[in-house]
Amino acid sequence: MTEQNKPHDEIKKVCVIGAGVMGAGIAAQAANGGADVLLLDIVPKGASDRSTIAKGAIERYKKTDPAPLMHPSFAKRITPGNTEDDLDKIKDCDWVVEVVLEDLQIKHDLYAKIIPHLKPDAILSSNTSTIPLEALSKGLPSNIKKRFFITHFFNPPRYMRLLEIVSTPDADKNSLQRIESFTDLSMGKSIIHAKDTPGFIANRIGTFWLFSAVTGAFEQNIGVEEADSVLGRPTGAPKMGVFGLIDLVGLDLMPHVMKSMVASLPKTDELMKLGNQPELLQKMIDDGYTGRKGKGGFYRLNTDGGKKTKEVINLATGEYSKALRPTPPATKASQKAKKSESLRALLSHESAEGKYAWSVLGKTLAYAASLVPEISDDIERVDRAMRLGYNWKWGPFELIDKIGPAWFVQKLEQSGMDVPPLLNAVGDGKFYKVIDGKLSQFDGGGYEQIVHPQGTLLLSDIKLNSKPIFSNVSASVWDIGDKVACLEFHSKMNSINPFTLMMAAKAVNELPKKGFKALVIYNEGSNFSVGANIGLFLVVAKLHVWPVLRWILSHGQKTMAKIKFSQIPVVGAPSGMALGGGCETLLHCDKLVAHSETYVGLVEVGVGIIPGWGGCKELIGRWFVSKNRPGGPMAPVMKSFETVATAKVAKSAFEARDLMFLRPGDEIIMNRDRVLSKAKDAALKMADNYAVPEPYEVSLPGPSGRAALEMALRDFSNKGMATPHDVTIGKELAWVLSGGNTDITETLNENKLLGLERKGFMRLAKNKKSVARVEHMLKKGKPLRN
Repeated sequence: MTEQNKPHDEIKKVCVIGAGVMGAGIAAQAANGGADVLLLDIVPKGASDRSTIAKGAIERYKKTDPAPLMHPSFAKRITPGNTEDDLDKIKDCDWVVEVVLEDLQIKHDLYAKIIPHLKPDAILSSNTSTIPLEALSKGLPSNIKKRFFITHFFNPPRYMRLLEIVSTPDADKNSLQRIESFTDLSMGKSIIHAKDTPGFIANRIGTFWLFSAVTGAFEQNIGVEEADSVLGRPTGAPKMGVFGLIDLVGLDLMPHVMKSMVASLPKTDELMKLGNQPELLQKMIDDGYTGRKGKGGFYRLNTDGGKKTKEVINLATGEYSKALRPTPPATKASQKAKKSESLRALLSHESAEGKYAWSVLGKTLAYAASLVPEISDDIERVDRAMRLGYNWKWGPFELIDKIGPAWFVQKLEQSGMDVPPLLNAVGDGKFYKVIDGKLSQFDGGGYEQIVHPQGTLLLSDIKLNSKPIFSNVSASVWDIGDKVACLEFHSKMNSINPFTLMMAAKAVNELPKKGFKALVIYNEGSNFSVGANIGLFLVVAKLHVWPVLRWILSHGQKTMAKIKFSQIPVVGAPSGMALGGGCETLLHCDKLVAHSETYVGLVEVGVGIIPGWGGCKELIGRWFVSKNRPGGPMAPVMKSFETVATAKVAKSAFEARDLMFLRPGDEIIMNRDRVLSKAKDAALKMADNYAVPEPYEVSLPGPSGRAALEMALRDFSNKGMATPHDVTIGKELAWVLSGGNTDITETLNENKLLGLERKGFMRLAKNKKSVARVEHMLKKGKPLRN
């Protein structure tokens, strides 16, 4: 277990009571963070195994996709039990979180059973999303009440970074600090302290947004697909749109949340003015159309005739028909407008869809503005809650800034809608400003600097107050302080092209001359890098300009070598996907400080080629020198071949260790906001006594090893597990990884291995079936099985 995978010093054991989807997810994330977990649930009537519910939850981890656990072995950290036989085990737990039914009496009864078993300093919390802290804590002993909080996770707990914490004014500060530290450092959460108001922050606004979109579509006769088109990507909401999002989380959740909101909010609240739940929604739920977890929802897959056809419901008739993916005029207007004017173009469009978009987003943004300071004292928390809790690209106040607060107020007035005081207060200004190089937020009267938790470092903040050292269209190099630089990719999906390679080479060549001690390769995009730009490959291959392709291949290999053998340490700091060329970039770094949600793989076979920028060379070199590799001369070859030939992608940084994409000395960080700071620290530590690494020298089996791999390929082909072109690619890969025509008594250096990569790559690049795979991937977004 690395330092980053240890639980916080003061919270080492966690008890989760309630082994449903959410409870099991919280237990898994606590285990991911290194804690020992006690997972309890009730004893079902007549059950032969009294802990069957908790055991079943742990068993489901193996089948759930996306996986709640970051590594299968982490299941061993979770002990199942039940609330009748195992409550005494709570005495060893530092934190007990209940995740039971949203019923106040059930929760109070449970607390009465738990409290006698709590350690003197144990923390007790509820994962409720609807019941106020005041009601939950009523009747609790005063010493427990000070250590009782609401810890509201979002589903799925592994992947949703938001955690809302609600505490009382007289809460024990040490207990609050302990729960903050553990959920931040070990569980990777971005913590927002919410007030004890209905729905807290994210669900208060998110529920309004979703219900406004649904009721508005029924009232204005807007189709589901049209609604999702205007309220999805153009507004920065998830591209699946509102109805697609409801299908994802479950239609049956909306009536439950609305019932709670209606019971908790005053009758004057704007949510009450949206009207009643449409009858069709309840009918769909009754018929089992609860979304993706049911038979379908607003969308469904029709598999009649053996074909999968996506269908969409007609809100007026309740009938399904083929989904057509229309692009309404309002969406087109948004797409055609300048970036700075795209939202205005959407919201001012005179079409039915444009008016619908305004009615939903206008109401939602005004509602959010009206809730400050009721739900939060500052707007940054509101924006962060919606970004992290609902996957909005921009929070409500960031959206208002994009539209223009003054324009937005004028539009509200023209529509006969109330203007919240906060909007009048900001006037002709904006909610966010850069003052003295620091991002500041409007607080109702002036501006205050936004302060991030200690130990976090964001490149976006650095960029507010500086200019890049070097920059081109695809990458930039920034000074992040203490003589450490950061190489940032910023092409589309951070794909790697010649401009990216040029900037990487320039960085490692020029930074030492400028006195820099180290380089970190990092960016704040959704993905570190999806790999080489295969669109460029397709153009070159179709035009048969092979010298250009050879140059790109050679240029990439030389750039990766410059990264590896740089005069200063280079630390890779990935998050999200790091595929193909992105993976090869990381393989050539001295050290990785990876976000736990890093998905690494050499996936080139999917587009008909093999790794060509040193990926084969680095992977086999790592297995060759590994102290833990299996015995025998073929072991490194077999391990590398299996990983590359099957295009294995590690589904977490912990799984990446199994595949040798991360080495034992690499670090894993649970909280993404802390990755750059940790990477910078690691780089500075390495810089003190840095020595350029020694190149690999390996002995490979040659033709005999290749023959063994080709025999395995034939077996896969005979079983129908490999297509003809899979075999062709596999043979080239086997040729490279076994060392070409070398003899086991010879030693191959890195240059010879790179030469084998180039030859194998070029032979495949000239194969029409490989070109077909690239073209198919670009058009369909998935591999062609030819």
